[in-house]
Amino acid sequence: QVQLVESGGGLVQAGGSLRLSCAASGSIFRFNAMGWYRQAPGKQRELVERITRSGSTNYAGSVKGRFTIARDNAKNTVYLQMNSLKPEDTADYYCNADDPVSYWGQGTQVTVSS
Repeated sequence: QVQLVESGGGLVQAGGSLRLSCAASGSIFRFNAMGWYRQAPGKQRELVERITRSGSTNYAGSVKGRFTIARDNAKNTVYLQMNSLKPEDTADYYCNADDPVSYWGQGTQVTVSS
């Protein structure tokens, strides 16, 4: 049973930074890809950024140049560094892993005040 545990969310002012962490219960090398998704109130869940086993990434246009995903295989952890945060980044952020069965974490809340 795969468990993904997110941490690092919180309240931050616009222009600030946060780093989210997603710790997996086992080796993350088994996963074809891992990523971060977010869901704002009243909206559908959307991809934020994703990284494959080989290190390739894809991301939402709205976070280009501001967010960076990274994986640490030794620590079985994936990170999302979020800089220059905007109020529209406010959402619940979820960690995802595909092997190709899809696993999800419980989410961590990010609130950006204007």
